[in-house]
Amino acid sequence: MTKHMNENPLRGPSDHSVRDQIVEAATEHFGHYGYEKTTVSDLAKAIGFSKAYIYKFFNSKQAIGEVICANRLAMIMNIVNAAIADAPTASEKIRRLFKGLVESGSDLFFEDRKLYDIAAVASREKWPSTEIYEQRLRQVIVQILQEGRQAGEFERKTPLDEAAEATYLVIRPYVSPVQLQDNLATAATDVVLLSSLVLRSLSP
Repeated sequence: MTKHMNENPLRGPSDHSVRDQIVEAATEHFGHYGYEKTTVSDLAKAIGFSKAYIYKFFNSKQAIGEVICANRLAMIMNIVNAAIADAPTASEKIRRLFKGLVESGSDLFFEDRKLYDIAAVASREKWPSTEIYEQRLRQVIVQILQEGRQAGEFERKTPLDEAAEATYLVIRPYVSPVQLQDNLATAATDVVLLSSLVLRSLSP
């Protein structure tokens, strides 16, 4: 199993344009051939850089995959935040949160089918990008529940952290790319039912 990267996975100047070129080329290459089947040597040959040159900017293939994964997860989070931003109530934010996570996750990870490899590895091995994403999602849920409690939409007897974690666990199978793949056929319908169930449990 690949170990977590304890050291900074990025090398070279932080604003170096070559790093962006490598990430862009790697995203295209992994999207065509798959992450797990590609070596750094394969990638170097495909994008016209030497393997040694790539290692000046990234300390491993995982480090490149980590940046790609973080970019994709940030896009999902931005889509979700935009979807709930103008929701008139906390209840509607819950509905939009569930729907937005499924739709954006499905689009971004499964349109580029081979990029699913990166998402699957990142999820299984708990890459830092996935853990940060899950933390941000939990924070969004806490904020929505707080808003709903202040507005009188949601009950206040259950400890906030317990209610937030339970809500997260309900949506988790549709957040994890590995589990989402198994639920794609019914995901759109499932999250409507599940968000309604969550809202009933949160009602005063």
